[in-house]
Amino acid sequence: MAKTSVIARARKKPKYSSRIVRRCFRCGRKRGYMRDFNMCRICFRELAGKGEIPGVKKASW
Repeated sequence: MAKTSVIARARKKPKYSSRIVRRCFRCGRKRGYMRDFNMCRICFRELAGKGEIPGVKKASW
């Protein structure tokens, strides 16, 4: 879980567009971020395992 101050800093509009930091909306993590789902890989795995993300299911072959 990221600190509240770090999350707040990431929400501010940066001076340059290349400084945008995308963070997970649930935990604030910036590494392992997936743009399609707006969350990090860890939160994605949790929610996908519970079946809470529409159109996503665990692969089995």
